[in-house]
This record gives sequence, structure tokens and C-alpha cells, in this order.
Amino acid sequence: MRFHPTRFAVATRFTLIEHGRNRFAMILVGLFVPVWTTLAYLAMPDTPARMRLRATGETLSPHGNELTEISGALNAVTLITGFMMFAATFSGSGFDRRLAMAGYPRAHLVLAKVTALALVSAAVAAYATAVTCLAWTPRQPLLLAAALFCAGLTYGALGVGFGSLLRREVEGMFAIVMTSIIDLALQNPITSSGADNPVMRYLPSYGAMQASTAAGFSTSPVPGYLAIELTWFAAASLVALVGFRRSTRSSLPLTARTLPGPGSGKAGLPTPHPAATSSAVASDTETH
Repeated sequence: MRFHPTRFAVATRFTLIEHGRNRFAMILVGLFVPVWTTLAYLAMPDTPARMRLRATGETLSPHGNELTEISGALNAVTLITGFMMFAATFSGSGFDRRLAMAGYPRAHLVLAKVTALALVSAAVAAYATAVTCLAWTPRQPLLLAAALFCAGLTYGALGVGFGSLLRREVEGMFAIVMTSIIDLALQNPITSSGADNPVMRYLPSYGAMQASTAAGFSTSPVPGYLAIELTWFAAASLVALVGFRRSTRSSLPLTARTLPGPGSGKAGLPTPHPAATSSAVASDTETH
């Protein structure tokens, strides 16, 4: 299939407009990130917590409040990106289905969602990193931002998958919240005695947690753990792609789509004309 920049740009614009209309998500970005990370920093004692970081093999003694703030930043980023992608996918599934049935290439719709996810994750990760640096200075701020970005990608892809596969909004919200809470609470050595358990490496944000902890308290680069997080993103994206294809397929039975209606005199439904796609976009723009 040929790549059409105009179709990709149109699909991306509509996806970003959908995110911009989610005012609650904008409030979460503006308030939840600084409030949650600041409370995590202020509420926890600054007593050094001795721990062994698997990513570097070093034994570290970071302040408990700084370590908890990193976990809080990851929790905030994963919740917000997961919520934003779920909400956009869930509310826009009917629009995407009509576009696909009108002949709009699914590949362009998927690429538009990936582009929007990358932009959202980058913005939220940069904001969370800036908020963290206001309280204390991580050893590697850029690595911290990269770890938060990768975690956002993973949970954003999960949000797309939940939005495509689950039938009710409350189910998707509960799935995102509980996944993030369980995932990150078990990995925080301040709140979990089993944070060093080998089972933790199979959690979705394990790579991001290791990389962000190294960013905060070590000078060692850990590209392998960012790669682990990107592997989780790829796996979540595969699930999201399957769900997206399922949600945008025609709900009509095969016979209804291929056999002529009574008295129609036609062998089947005509191939969608490019004008049909434009009409579908224009019609939905007025009501979307």
C-alpha cells in the first residue's frame, strides 16, 4: 500500500483534535503530575534506602523521598497517557470504523495514532521530568525523560488496546489504573519488600523503572533497559493493532456485504469512491 502524506496528515490532525477536546486529560496533565510527584516527595521520609540496582549492579543508598518521587512520576505518566489513548480510542471507534468502511486506509489511521501517542508521551514525560528537577536534581535528567517517555508509550499502546477490545468505559479505566498501580507499587523498594524478586522483571514498566532509577542515582548508561521497555511497547502495540482491526471491521455479515439485495440487480456493494471518504470525514467533523 502506498503511503499518502495528505491522508496521514488528515488522520493525525483529527486524532490530535480528539485529544485536545479531552479537557479532563488536560487538567490531569497540568495538576495531577505536579501534585502527585510533590506529595510523594514531601510525604516520604528522606532516610537513605539501601538497595541494589539490577540495571547497573551497583549498591545505592538514595533518599527515600527521591526514590518514591521517581515511582510517582512513572505512575503519573503511565496513568495519563494510558487514559488519554484509551479515551480517544473508545470515543472515536465509531468514527474510525466509518472511515475504514468508506475506504480510508487503516495503515494511515494506525500511523496517526502512533504519532499522537509519541507526541503525548513526549510532552507528559518532559513535563514530569521538569517537575522532578524542581525538587532535586537527578544524575541523568535526559535518561529520566527517556525512561518516562518509553513507559508512556507502553501504557498508551495498552490504552489503545483496551479502548478497542473492551465494551464499557469503566472497564478500560479500571484496567489502566489497576495495571499501573500494581506494576509500579511492587517495584518500589520503599513500599514493597519483594521489589528485588526476579518476577518483577516481567512487569510492563520494569525496564523504565530500572532506567529511571539509574537516571536518578547513577551515572551509568542503561540502554538495554530502555530496549526492554520498548519491547513491551512493541508487544502492547501488537495487541492494540489486533484490537483496532477488530473494532474497525464491518459489523455486517459476509453475505450482506457480498450478495445483492432484493431487486437491486447488482452483484455486490460498489468499491468506495474517494469522494466517499471525504464525505465521511466531513460528515463526522460536523458532529464529532
